Amino acid sequence: MANITAAEVSKLRQATGAGMMDCKKALVEAEGDFDKAIRILREKGQKIADKRADRESSEGAVIAKVNDTKNKGIIVSLNCETDFVGKNESFVSLANELAEIALNVSSKEELLATNFNGMTVQEKLTEQTGVIGEKIEIGDFKILEAPFVGFYIHGNKIGALTGLSSNIENADTLAKDISMQVASMGATTLSYKDFDPEYVASETQARIAAIEKENIELGRLGKTLKNVPQFISRAQLTDEIIAQAEENLKAELKAEGKPEQIWDKILPGKLERFISDNTTLDQEQCLLDQNFIKDDKKSVSEYVKSLGDVSVVAFERVSLG
Repeated sequence: MANITAAEVSKLRQATGAGMMDCKKALVEAEGDFDKAIRILREKGQKIADKRADRESSEGAVIAKVNDTKNKGIIVSLNCETDFVGKNESFVSLANELAEIALNVSSKEELLATNFNGMTVQEKLTEQTGVIGEKIEIGDFKILEAPFVGFYIHGNKIGALTGLSSNIENADTLAKDISMQVASMGATTLSYKDFDPEYVASETQARIAAIEKENIELGRLGKTLKNVPQFISRAQLTDEIIAQAEENLKAELKAEGKPEQIWDKILPGKLERFISDNTTLDQEQCLLDQNFIKDDKKSVSEYVKSLGDVSVVAFERVSLG
């Protein structure tokens, strides 16, 4: 049996991150051969990975990085099985190392095949599965390139990237604020203009049906019925529909006996309310149409315009779970 020294065990631990006893056992089995000991630990990791392949890995760490010129950003989630492991300092450190590597690749597949201290990233993940005893894998991997890219991470659980049309003086603040908006509110698209008409039509029918069903129960209980919207997106509000809504509002004001000379002061607010009531889908899913989380009296679009000649061109979001 080889005489294994503490220095050899320490060296193997530094190379693999494995525990002291696992490293000592591997070195003993390898009769002191360092490279063979590493292979033994990897084989152990592969066996554990195979056994835990069907396990859910919904915990972990989400990391975002941007390059030095701030025109490219990435978000990577390194997933594991438990929150305990996901918060571990060495696990988060590994996630950060992988994110740095990810800045120089163009796909998840390329990332997994990239060199990581003499092995591939995939081999490193397999090795760490053996070290930690949980399924470890790259979850989401998103890339965003734009004239300026910024990011926001919330508790290593949710991350977002925002691409701006130009690198204005306060681009860092703007990109972080918009990324925070994306992380918090979960937009799926920039604008209602990006919606597929069939999707909007289908979603409208589904929402109307759901409210009408709920109103049957509310009516049975003698409670106030919910308003059934005619539309759910600005994409449906043509100029003709807006014009007709304005005429209907004027008729209401006349019926209420409001003097015609004050209509111009009342109509804008009522028309804005009509649009708000009939664009619920936009407010939920369209980033630029959402209320800005730092000032709900402004839309995101209004906030962006207030900071200068710049626009949001793209965004990405990654979350655990």
